[in-house]
Parts: sequence; C-alpha cells; structure tokens
Amino acid sequence: MEGYSQRVRDSILPLSVGDTLPKAFEEWSFTHNMVDHEDAVKTCELCGQEHLRYHFEIKNALTKHCLWIGSHCILRFGLSIFEDGRKLTKDEVKKKLTRLTEQMQQAYCIKALRAATEKDNNEYLKHALDYYEKNKFLTPKLAHIVLKGLRTNGIDHNPSFFKVRLKRDQHKHDLRTMALGHVHILWPALTSAQRNMAMKMGHTAPGK
Repeated sequence: MEGYSQRVRDSILPLSVGDTLPKAFEEWSFTHNMVDHEDAVKTCELCGQEHLRYHFEIKNALTKHCLWIGSHCILRFGLSIFEDGRKLTKDEVKKKLTRLTEQMQQAYCIKALRAATEKDNNEYLKHALDYYEKNKFLTPKLAHIVLKGLRTNGIDHNPSFFKVRLKRDQHKHDLRTMALGHVHILWPALTSAQRNMAMKMGHTAPGK
C-alpha cells in the first residue's frame, strides 16, 4: 500500500502547487476528454495501474498539466467533475463515469460492426446501423440484424445499448410474427415490459 501511495505522490505532486495529496487533488478535475484504446494496453499515469482500455484526462487548473488516468482513480481520490458549472456529488460522478464508459463501448460496437459491414458488403446491416444512428433506436427486425451481426463477428457488446421500439402497430406485428430464434437474439435488448409483451404474443423466454 505504501508503494502505491508513493507512486501517486510522485505522479501528482510535481505537477501541482499543493504540497500534500489532499491539497493537490483540489486543483485537478476531469476535462471530459476520453479515449477508448480498444484493447487493455494502457497505464494509469496517476497510480501506475496497467492493462487499461479506457483513459480519462484530468487537468490541473493552476499548472495546466494533464494526466491520463483510469476511472477508478477519479472515484478513489474524489477528483472533481463539473457539469453546467456545478460540481457533481460522489454518486453523480460514479453514474456519469459509468455512462461515459458505456458510450465509448457503444461507439466501439458500431465502429467495429461498420468495418465488418464494409468487409462483407452487407447492405441489410448497413441500413440497420444507419437507422440506429439516425433514430437512436431499432425496430425488432433491425435489432435482430444488428445483434446477430455483433454475435457473428465476435464483437464485445452489451445488448441493452440498442433500444428497441415497440410503439407502432407494425413493430408489434413484426415481433409477434418473428421466429422464436430471432426473438431470442434480440431478447437481451428488450425491457422487462417488452419481454412480457413478447410472452403475451406467444413467445417464450430463452433458456439459461
């Protein structure tokens, strides 16, 4: 633990005005700049933790120095995050970092899937991605195409990122008449209410 604390001191104090960690950390805040390196190959410039995929930039308001660190250090050391001029609480910071990480994960999914689409010249998948990026949701048919594409290409993803719209009668009809195997592919993207709707239509939940 002492070695860990010393690494943090050695990283932050020379770049700060404050001569103690509490004083120094008051000078630093998150800039909202982030990088997804797509592989866990980076190191936290504050604590030295290795194998990071996501980097978050912090900047010192007094010295203007910057560091690229992991989200864990932002939480651990209470580094400031501001939104509309207001400093977020610890719980708000945790939620915001989770949301920002999910946004980077989702952006990677779309980028990787687009690359696969161009390679295979899959017009159906291209249309589905175009539709999603324009509308921020998918119809049942398009959700099946996107989620199947992610599976087929072995792209790491969270199905819940891709919201499915079931408000229109046509969308409900598409889900009702969809093959059960197709429904099971998009099942993880459905909300609890949408899953109940699907079961009322005669579909069954996927087995564990």
